[in-house]
Amino acid sequence: MAKEATKNILLRLDPELAEHLQTVAAVEGRSVSDVAREAIAELVDRRRTDSGFSRLLEENLSRHEESLRRLRGDD
Repeated sequence: MAKEATKNILLRLDPELAEHLQTVAAVEGRSVSDVAREAIAELVDRRRTDSGFSRLLEENLSRHEESLRRLRGDD
């Protein structure tokens, strides 16, 4: 099986949250990175079905499209 490509990111956590994360990972016998990846994946999945998030995404897309039209001189 080929190794999956990954991207490194720097994540800054307040010390208390970092300690809680380390505790969860230790109790479950997993790496901190694995627990964090799982939590982030769950958050992204929830956002996919969140109507409020979808509305914000549409608003942002509209704003960026308008900015792009102005930069191009399409108005």
